[in-house]
Amino acid sequence: MTDFRDRKVLVTGAGNGIGLLMAERIAMRGGRLILWDVDAVALEKARARVASLGDVLAVDACDLSDRGSIEAAAARVIDGHGGVDVLINNAGIVSGKRLLEDSDESIVKAFSVNTLALFRTVRAFLPGMMEAGSGHIVTIASASGIAAAPRLTVYSASKAAAIGFDEALRLELGRDGAPIRTTVVCPFYIATGMFEGVRTRFPALLPILEPGYVADRIVAAIEGDRARLVLPRFVMTTYLLRVLPVAWFDALLDFFGVTHSMDDFTGRGDRDRRRAR
Repeated sequence: MTDFRDRKVLVTGAGNGIGLLMAERIAMRGGRLILWDVDAVALEKARARVASLGDVLAVDACDLSDRGSIEAAAARVIDGHGGVDVLINNAGIVSGKRLLEDSDESIVKAFSVNTLALFRTVRAFLPGMMEAGSGHIVTIASASGIAAAPRLTVYSASKAAAIGFDEALRLELGRDGAPIRTTVVCPFYIATGMFEGVRTRFPALLPILEPGYVADRIVAAIEGDRARLVLPRFVMTTYLLRVLPVAWFDALLDFFGVTHSMDDFTGRGDRDRRRAR
């Protein structure tokens, strides 16, 4: 079991959304929080909220799309606090545009935040975990990395890469006998505003998830050392449907409304999309 008490926990994208909610819950469990977010104003507000519940060791306005920013922020954490015990890679961005409508700059930024930042943060903090003989690495991916949808070409691809990253890392650590836990989280759309305007055809099977519920489930999954958390469970059927012919698989995604889920997407604007889900 992963006990948060007195553990140093780094949460990326902690300025609002699921990142902030997880940080609050971990603080109440005795965790010592390190908060990263690109939005310095939101980050200071998050610091005050989390500090009212527990211990905030540090905050850093880190731009996860920039390698230098990650390296500098990680160095400050290592120099000031000796590394982290739990790393929660939560930050993510989405454009919600069709492939030919998106810009190359937007595509590169999405992969930098949603995928490459995973490599950079883990490479920064994993050596310290290995030396300490314990640690937990959490990757917040997405159900869209399991089953994609139109207008999510970039997001789905980057989150599928995040799922592959977690799987390979888990197997690599296991083969090396490293005592480091990993958890990958694949939620359906969450009602934080990042996916404002999305819809679902069958809310009983594929509900738009409440942020507090998702945060509770993620924190519990980390505490229970679960290797994978998929929300809701119905998304798990996608793995079985993959054995069907592609035309059948596509027809089922259309029937369940997945292919139309982004039709009315508006999001929260470019500035807010830079934040965590």
